[in-house]
Amino acid sequence: MNTTTQLLRFITAGSVDDGKSTLIGRLLHDSKSIFEDQLSAISKTSEKRGMATVDLSLLTDGLQAEREQGITIDVAYRYFATPKRKFIIGDTPGHEQYTRNMVTAASTANLVVILVDARKGVLVQTRRHTYLASLVGIPHIVLAVNKMDMVDYSEDVFNAICTEYRQFAAQLGLNNITYIPLSALVGDMLVDRGDNLNWYQGTTLMELLETVEIDHDLNTTDFRFPVQWVCRPQTEAFHDFRGFMGRIESGEVAVGDEITIQPSGRTTTVKEIVTYDGNLERAYAPQSVAITLADEIDISRGDMFVGKGNQPKVAKEFEAMLCWLSESPLDLNRKYVIKHTTRSVKCVFTRLDYRVDVNTLEQHDATTLNMNDIARVAIKVQQPLVFDSYLLDHGTGSFIVIDEATNNTVGAGMIA
Repeated sequence: MNTTTQLLRFITAGSVDDGKSTLIGRLLHDSKSIFEDQLSAISKTSEKRGMATVDLSLLTDGLQAEREQGITIDVAYRYFATPKRKFIIGDTPGHEQYTRNMVTAASTANLVVILVDARKGVLVQTRRHTYLASLVGIPHIVLAVNKMDMVDYSEDVFNAICTEYRQFAAQLGLNNITYIPLSALVGDMLVDRGDNLNWYQGTTLMELLETVEIDHDLNTTDFRFPVQWVCRPQTEAFHDFRGFMGRIESGEVAVGDEITIQPSGRTTTVKEIVTYDGNLERAYAPQSVAITLADEIDISRGDMFVGKGNQPKVAKEFEAMLCWLSESPLDLNRKYVIKHTTRSVKCVFTRLDYRVDVNTLEQHDATTLNMNDIARVAIKVQQPLVFDSYLLDHGTGSFIVIDEATNNTVGAGMIA
């Protein structure tokens, strides 16, 4: 396996019992990505339950509570690879009360596979998960019409579901959607095409996962480098070294480039780009590097290096879409901590504009937020943040909210 093989992060979503866990199990099984002892274990469990075939969903439903209830509660991650690409799969919950789990899993995904039961068509949960996928900006969406074996592999059923979904997706401005009919139980159109869907001329799900273009999912234009650590080695060999370590969130940088340090606004040039493997002339997102500068400037953790010609916003007040993750409701009368890139600052919520009903997309007035609620909010922070809109740059446009009393993460936001 080539060490430079691309990594694709994708999640599955959909209504309860649409077959998400079975689909992942089938992908792992048919791509020869599970061990014999794993297959033996789930075979024995399936036999104990009186099943005629192996229940492949057991490969992902790892929590005891899930096994007892037969549903997915937490996000189950699985890793596998083919000669063409490496994969991280997130099997997300279908129940509405686990919306927060899906949002956190979706925030790093390149692609989402939204499953629909061919017998039931587009449901409320289908619309909800599509909205959440659009909210966190997943670039690629696959509508997988599953259980085609239950409707005699009908092309008319598949086309009707696609038409209905396409109309809903248009309301959200989504157009990069691929429609695939399949049967996770039988294996049609997952890794192999099978013999039952000859009328479908598109790719199998695995072919799509291996070939979908993800090079442009990162912002390659706007250079953003949040400083994570100021490196001053206390050794004789490096006593003059002063490097700024971190990960390039977007764009690229080269030795000699003129950059701006935010929020101070000072300008300087890049002297060196240092890595464990030696110095580089140019570095790209999402590489982790140490950068030295031509000038001595007071810089600390939380500051950001940006390209000279494309400046982010620097402000103490901004608006965002917020997903509330905590069982304790949002309290507008208290302070919280926002962690944005490498900077943590205290904040207050100055306004709740509206709460979104993720099932109907309707907007409602709100005075507080409960767990799994999503709302448009206004925030004021104690020190200025350097940020972009989430649609422009996920790395500098997102943040988490921390309860400073418990140190728990209670919210996740996307800057408007």
